[in-house]
Order: sequence, then structure tokens, then C-alpha cells
Amino acid sequence: MKTRVITAVVALIIFVPLLIIGGAPLLILTLIMGVIAMSEILRMKHRFFVSAEAWVSFIGVVALILPNSFWQDIPLIKSAHIFFYILAFLLLLHTVFSRNHFNFDDAGTLTLAMLYIGTGFHYFFQADTKGLATVMFGMLIVWLTDSGAYMVGRAIGKHKLAPKISPNKTWEGSIGGSLVAVIVVASLYTIFNWLPAYNFIELLLFAVVLSIAGQLGDLIESGLKRHFNVKDSGNILPGHGGILDRFDSMLVVMPLMSILGMLI
Repeated sequence: MKTRVITAVVALIIFVPLLIIGGAPLLILTLIMGVIAMSEILRMKHRFFVSAEAWVSFIGVVALILPNSFWQDIPLIKSAHIFFYILAFLLLLHTVFSRNHFNFDDAGTLTLAMLYIGTGFHYFFQADTKGLATVMFGMLIVWLTDSGAYMVGRAIGKHKLAPKISPNKTWEGSIGGSLVAVIVVASLYTIFNWLPAYNFIELLLFAVVLSIAGQLGDLIESGLKRHFNVKDSGNILPGHGGILDRFDSMLVVMPLMSILGMLI
């Protein structure tokens, strides 16, 4: 527990100021986190970080994270998605020339991982460009849902939510965590008028959807670890695991905020 607390404090001391500063410093941190998250997938797949598929994967994640404005002056490509398709095609081509050391399942896993990680961190950075209040709306929902679910689950949790994927999670904790996050975040943002474009009901609805989505993101990553038979995605954050362990919910919540129109 002491290690977890120390890691959390140090991480917040670094992370929160960069959220406030935004711009290039935050983009650099986001790119680093994206590359580390991709390396965790490669590690679970037992792929060398210096292999051809690893370098394609790293480049793909970076390409998807970069803001859309980056691609406007790139000849012929013009879009991260076109560049991503080229990289995905290279992975498919690698299955032909790798002499069965890299197959279609491997290519599919890495392509999906690039999309999952790159898109999630792309919208995380985009949310911050819309202002600290916007990105913190998503982050607070994730943090409060997670903390609320843990406390409520320990107190009254009895019915397992997904026993084959994450046996410690309960329906009581899940519902309790969402209630805490939705009520607290929607109330704070309404009282202090942090997002004046939305009224209380709209903020409440956004919070409900994002809180549920965040928990699904957590379960997705739990299923991923269960599939690869690992306890944590990595060990870069002592007591907390890897980047995927800490940002699994956010990787789902931030793109959904865009879908809901909050990042326009």
C-alpha cells in the first residue's frame, strides 16, 4: 500500500501540472505513454521491441496520437488514418515474408492494439486542448468511479460482476461507483459552471454514460490480461502495474467524449 501511495503522489505531481500546461509538453508525455502502452502489448505477445512488427506498432501508435493538424501539410497522406492503413498493410505483408514467425493473428492483435491505444490517447490530448475543465470531466469520472466502486464493493459487495474476467468486481461496487462519480461530478460542474455549454441534466447523462464506459474499459483490459495470463500489463508504475492498467478506462472514455460531442 505504501508503494502504491508513493507512486500515485509522484505521478500526480508530474501529471497534473502537465495537464494544466498542456500543449507540446503534454503531447510529449502522451506520446511516451502511448509507446509504453504498446510495448506492454508486445511484451504480453512475447515480441522483441527491436523487431519489425514492434517498430511498425510504435510508429502507428505515435501517428494516431498526433493531433489532426499535424497531417495537414504531409504530402499525399493528409490523414493519420491513411498512414495507419499503410502500417496495417505492412503488418499483413510481414505475415507473408516472416516464414510463419508472424501470423495473421499477430497482425490482427497489433493492429487492434494500435487503434485502441492510439485513438484513446489521441482524444485524451484533444480533450485537454479544449480546456482543463473538459479533460478533467472525463478523468474525474474515471477516478471517482474506480474509487467509489472499490469502497462500496468492499463494504457491501456480494454479487460478482464478471467473475471469469475480474473476480473482485461486484455489481454493488459497480453501481455504487457510478452513483458516486455521476452525482459528484455533475453537481460540481453545475455549481461552479465549469462547462457552461451544458446544463445539469446534460452533464448528468454524460456522466452516466462515461462512468459505465469507463468500467467496461477496465473489464476489457482485465480480459486482455486474462487472455495473456498476466497479472499486470507492465511494471513501470510500482504498486499500480503498467500504463494500460492505469489508463484502461480513459482509453474508452476519451473517444466516447468525442462521440458525445464534448470535444467539438
